[in-house]
Amino acid sequence: MDLKSNHTSPVLTDPAPLGKSRLGVHSSLLTYSGSGTAFPALLTIPRRKNGFLDDVRSSSWLDAMKSSSPPHRKITKDVNNDSPATEYDIAYRTWMVKYPSALTSFEQITNYAKGKRIALFLDYDGTLSPIVDNPDCAFMSDAMRRAVRRVAKHFPTAIISGRSHDKVYEFVGLNELYYAGSHGMDIMGPVRQSVVGDHRHGFQSTDRQGKDVNLFQPAAEFLPMIGEVLKSLVETTKDIEGAKVENNKFCVSVHYRNVDEKYWAVVAQRVHDILKNYPRLRLTHGRKVLEVRPVINWDKGKAVTFLLESLGLSDCEDVLPIYIGDDRTDEDAFKVLREGNRGYGILVSAVPKESNAFYSLRDPSEVMEFLKSLVIWRKSSAL
Repeated sequence: MDLKSNHTSPVLTDPAPLGKSRLGVHSSLLTYSGSGTAFPALLTIPRRKNGFLDDVRSSSWLDAMKSSSPPHRKITKDVNNDSPATEYDIAYRTWMVKYPSALTSFEQITNYAKGKRIALFLDYDGTLSPIVDNPDCAFMSDAMRRAVRRVAKHFPTAIISGRSHDKVYEFVGLNELYYAGSHGMDIMGPVRQSVVGDHRHGFQSTDRQGKDVNLFQPAAEFLPMIGEVLKSLVETTKDIEGAKVENNKFCVSVHYRNVDEKYWAVVAQRVHDILKNYPRLRLTHGRKVLEVRPVINWDKGKAVTFLLESLGLSDCEDVLPIYIGDDRTDEDAFKVLREGNRGYGILVSAVPKESNAFYSLRDPSEVMEFLKSLVIWRKSSAL
């Protein structure tokens, strides 16, 4: 396999940090420079030597690809009893001191929520559905769908996903929600003319029930470019067994979950060789997925802010936003809520990791329990 690049170039980057000022949507669509200097080059392709990548196993970008799923668990003995425990379990308990369970802390959360209007934001993959080998099979359980439908009857609820708007709607199938696809670059929200009228990227449309909605697409100008890259990525990865390229409209996802680990470097190199010709696109890293996205100052945190404004809940002292997500792209939303104590971020994770969230849940089953608890609390508080 020919690894074409023989120079060091940025491959994976983190979005530019959000400023500490209020994140108003009307002044936030500032395109980064094409050189990429407006955000740090986090991971780089190493130089080639004799036609092969130098020491790829020690390079930071490959380490990041490996760390997107936890290593094998090593069984130890629990210090408190004779039942088997894992090093992860022990580390997780220690980690939960900093990120306590949203279930065991539920009374604390609802005490703070008394007299406030909760707005709920949910990621999809890994939050409402389990992570699966085939991304086309990340189906939501009927029980989870019932829980989401019931919670949406009591609180404004939106799903913010890296998948396309249409795809996540197909998985969820609920008209009671608002949807933001492509990491918030394709938002369907309630009609508020003051929001749409002030922004050239917003326009009115109708949903599947014929109801008027607002659509907001800050990266619309990138669609032709995304289409070109999608076609090239499909072509260049077709000979890599297990690789899957997913069209998420305003971003393209290259999944390597089912690729033999010895070919992960090839996947990254092939993607890099295409993107080096598109300085207005960047590559970010998710859970065993490389995601091609437009270089604009927009992320899930900005999507939360936009939806709060659309719902008429922005800058209100009696509003408590709650965001539940599992991926690094959700950290932008967690950070927005943490700044100024605007709301709570809840990280879904079975392994310890640093986060801007306040609380944690272990897996989608705990997410469902938390949603059910919210409904019970709302009904009882209304009595």
